Amino acid sequence: MICAVANDTLHIIRISSAEIHKDTDALPSFSAVHLSFHIFEREIHENFGIKYTDHPWLKPVRFAFNRANKASRIENYPFYNIDSEELHEVGVGPIHAGVIEPGHFRFICDGEQILHLEIQLGYQHRGIEQLFLDKKNLLQRTVLAESIAGDTTVGHTTSFVNLWESLCNFTATEDVQISRTIALELERIAMHTVDMSALCTDIAYQLGSAVFGRLRTPVINFFQIWCGNRLAKGLIRVGSTHFYFSNELKSQLEKLLNEYERDYTEIWDKVKSLPTALVRLEKTGVVTRYQAISIGAVGMAAKASELNRDVRSSHPHDKYHDLNHEPIIKHHGDVYSRMQIRNEEIMQSIAYIRKLISELPAKQEKNNSISQPSPKSFGISMVEGWRGEICHCAITDENGELIHYKVKDPSMHNWLALALSVRKNEISDFPICNKSFNLSYCGHDL
Repeated sequence: MICAVANDTLHIIRISSAEIHKDTDALPSFSAVHLSFHIFEREIHENFGIKYTDHPWLKPVRFAFNRANKASRIENYPFYNIDSEELHEVGVGPIHAGVIEPGHFRFICDGEQILHLEIQLGYQHRGIEQLFLDKKNLLQRTVLAESIAGDTTVGHTTSFVNLWESLCNFTATEDVQISRTIALELERIAMHTVDMSALCTDIAYQLGSAVFGRLRTPVINFFQIWCGNRLAKGLIRVGSTHFYFSNELKSQLEKLLNEYERDYTEIWDKVKSLPTALVRLEKTGVVTRYQAISIGAVGMAAKASELNRDVRSSHPHDKYHDLNHEPIIKHHGDVYSRMQIRNEEIMQSIAYIRKLISELPAKQEKNNSISQPSPKSFGISMVEGWRGEICHCAITDENGELIHYKVKDPSMHNWLALALSVRKNEISDFPICNKSFNLSYCGHDL
C-alpha cells in the first residue's frame, strides 16, 4: 500500500508505504480519526478486500467490475434510513431526467425539508484504470486519458502526459507547456460559463441561461480551430503538440476574449444585482469550513468554504510556476459563493491567457527521443482542473511496464460535500445545489 499526502504549505508530497496481507490483516482505519480518508479506504476495501476494524461508513464506492466481493451488487446497496411515520423518502434516478449520466439520490425528508441525502453511484463499469494496463500503445493510453471525463479532456490528459514524462525523465519545451496551460484555462472558462448558464436555468432566469450558454460556444469553437475538436481531443500529447499555438491563433484568441469579456460582464452585472436571483442563491446549499476540511473537499467546493486548495499555487506545473497564481477564496460556502468563484476565476483565466500569449516563444523542434518509463518507479501527477485537484499515479515493474494505474477525479472528494450541502434546505433547492458543484459521474465511476 502506497500513501501520498500533499503538504500544500511546503509544496511537497510525502510518500509512505507498507506491505499488507489482505487475508490475515485487519487494519485500524484512518477514517475513524479523520473522515477525509473514508473514500480511499472504502475503495481499497471494495477493490482488494482489505478489512478495517473501525471504519465508520464502509459502503461500496462504485461497484467496480474487478471488486473483491462479487456478491456486492448495486441493487443491494445498503441505504441509510430513519424509521419514522412522520418522515418520507424520495428517490431520484438512476436514469437522469436530462441527458447526463446515471446516479441515484435518496432523500429523507420532513415535509419539504431535507434531513439526509445519500448518493449512490457506480452504474458505469468502464474499467478505465485497468485499460491503462491493457493498452500497450502510448497513443491508445493518451486517447484513454482524454476519455476519462468528457468535460475535463484537457485536465485529465495533461495529468497523464505530465506523469508519463516524469516517469521518462523528460521535460517538455516551453511552447508545449504554454499550450497546455492555455488549454487548461480555456477549459476552465468554457465549463464555468456553461455552469453559470445552468444555474440561471435552475432559478428560472431565462436571460442569464441564454446569454451564458451562448458565450460558451465561441470558447469551445476556438479549440475546434486550434486542434480540430471542440473538447480539445488531439491537442495534448506526450512530449509535444501537433498544433503549435501560432501568432495567427493568438490574434483570433485576443479578439475572442475581448468580445467574450464585454458580453460576459454585462450579463454577470445583471445577475448579481437581481434580487429574485440572489434570494435563491444566497444562504442556499451551505458547506461549512469545518465540513470542507473533514471530508477533504477540493477545488471550488473547498475554496467557497474558506479553504485554500488549489494545485496551481500549492504544487504548480507547466507555466503556473511563472503565473504566481493566487487562489480565489470565499467565506460563506453557499451556492452564491461557488457562483462567485466561477465568475472571478473566469476573469482570472482571461488575464492569465493574455499574459501567456503576450510573448510567444518560437516553435521549438519536436523531440522524439523520449525513453521508456523508468523501471520499478512510482510516479504522481497533480493538475488543477476546473472542478479541482486531478491526480494520476502509476507504478512500473522491472522492465518499465505499467503494473498499476490510479486516477482520482476531484468529484471523488466532493460528492459528499453535495450531500451535506442540501441538509435543512427544501427539496426544491436540490437542483441548484447540485449544479453549483456540477460533479462528474464518469469521473467517479472509473
